[in-house]
Amino acid sequence: MTDRARPAALRWTGYVAVAIVFAIACGFLSHWQFTRNEERARQLALVDANYDAEPVPLSDVIPAGADLDPADEWTPVILTGAYLPDDELLVRNRPHGGTAAFEVLVPFRLDDGRVMIVDRGWVPPGDPDPEPDTVPGPPTGQTTVVVRLKPGEMVPASGRSADEGQVATINLPTIADVVSSGDAVLTSAYGQLVSEDPAPAVVPGALPSPTEDPGPHLSYAIQWILFAIMGFAFIGYIIVSERRIRREEADEAAGKTPRPRREKRRDNDADVEDALVDSR
Repeated sequence: MTDRARPAALRWTGYVAVAIVFAIACGFLSHWQFTRNEERARQLALVDANYDAEPVPLSDVIPAGADLDPADEWTPVILTGAYLPDDELLVRNRPHGGTAAFEVLVPFRLDDGRVMIVDRGWVPPGDPDPEPDTVPGPPTGQTTVVVRLKPGEMVPASGRSADEGQVATINLPTIADVVSSGDAVLTSAYGQLVSEDPAPAVVPGALPSPTEDPGPHLSYAIQWILFAIMGFAFIGYIIVSERRIRREEADEAAGKTPRPRREKRRDNDADVEDALVDSR
């Protein structure tokens, strides 16, 4: 290898190394999006299998002393017992009705002594105060409630707190520490309200059904793969262009005459027309 060619080879090696690093990063990002797509597909399968199932007693799904099986998320269950309205809580900053609404959580004591947190729906913020103007209360006395089971939420990563009578998320251990019946609260699942019997005259806004949109994760995963391929193609184009320029510079330095450009071939119809004009 000549001294002139050595720097170019090192530079091209650097180009290829950059392309490899870029491809590895794209591979990780693509795998991440494939994983998210699989998780989203699992969630959609649970909704499809459980959301509209016939309600069953809670003890059939979560026996005493057991936790919610992830495969039972969204399963409708029947609760019998009574609400504990004195321990009502509001979950703030929930996106409903185009506003930062509140969801209404009320503990429900079952006949077997366990307590399940029931999300009865949402209420809008007040005007002008951010606190809700009114919060519809639950039925009193013996009540039969149908809910869909959901796992609790994580503690907010920001560590933000909430005012008295409110919580930042539906984190069940946190709620159990706040309500008076905390020792009996189920911390593996809460219930999103479907119906109440007897039904109150006024109820919070109904929670929306889960979306069936699979999301863009699969297309993003494929895009990252294409970006990796395009990275190698771009580096290849740069190397080929540099080699062509260096070859032309070497030819000029050696005094070689550049190859004449081949004239474009005229089509037969144009030749015939020119001949006719010349013969006149």
